[in-house]
Amino acid sequence: MISSIKYFIGVDGGGSGTRIVVAAPDLKILAHAEGPPSALGQGIEKAWRAIMDSIALAFCNSKINVPMLSECAIGLGLSGANNIIWKNEFYLHNPGFKKIFIDTDGFTTLLGAHLGLPGVIVAVGTGSVGMVFKKNGERENVSGWGFPSGDEASGAWLGLRAASLTQKTIDGRRAHSPLSNAVLTFCGNTPDAFLNWLGEAKQNAYASLAPLVFQSATTDSDALKLLLKAGLEISIMVNTLDPKSELPLSICGRLGEALIDYLPDDIRARNQKAKGDSAMGALELLAKNIK
Repeated sequence: MISSIKYFIGVDGGGSGTRIVVAAPDLKILAHAEGPPSALGQGIEKAWRAIMDSIALAFCNSKINVPMLSECAIGLGLSGANNIIWKNEFYLHNPGFKKIFIDTDGFTTLLGAHLGLPGVIVAVGTGSVGMVFKKNGERENVSGWGFPSGDEASGAWLGLRAASLTQKTIDGRRAHSPLSNAVLTFCGNTPDAFLNWLGEAKQNAYASLAPLVFQSATTDSDALKLLLKAGLEISIMVNTLDPKSELPLSICGRLGEALIDYLPDDIRARNQKAKGDSAMGALELLAKNIK
């Protein structure tokens, strides 16, 4: 089987973008590319289109002739792949790859962070999830329940709480502060404009408020408390997944890395920089499954 495959392709497909890694069968990296979102929640056809366009760009960037799909194996870490209906439909729309393996982008982040070896990650961005790959081969996850009820410590989680503090400020239930002023300015400067913004806001919109929390943390005690609470939520995930602190830990994602300074001391001391990203983890997914 491996001898008939010329290229291994790893895909990290999320709600904010797609990352592609093309490798030889020995996993030597040959090409990279980035493209538009390919989360399954936006639709199966749209996800496949974004992935195929990004793959074409990777080959173009590297000046490698585009191969037949039957010469390629593809591993994908996709947002929404925990939905079995979406995942199966995505499989059914395979345009012709020789081998295809799909898992969640959380699991491929875990595989990439520890190069396929046992370990723990908490990945924090617009959403959040914690995952462990145990020495016995088992895997577990926490959080990742989605907005607005779950995804603790995420950008959307922070933004939702910043919006709530701003509402209290407008009402007079809380004094004006750098955070509430920044949120109100960002959302339109007036209570009516803010109300209109809230009426349209979804997960990504709330996540766009998260940078304001970080920017206000040195001058607004409530903003600092939010970041410390996010750090505590991450520590709870880690301790739930690895209660004996036996496995290597990586806090992943841009927001996760930004929150490292707000973690409890013991968790911050354990944190190791991820050895690879989710696209690299998708290659690990291929290596684990192809015989």
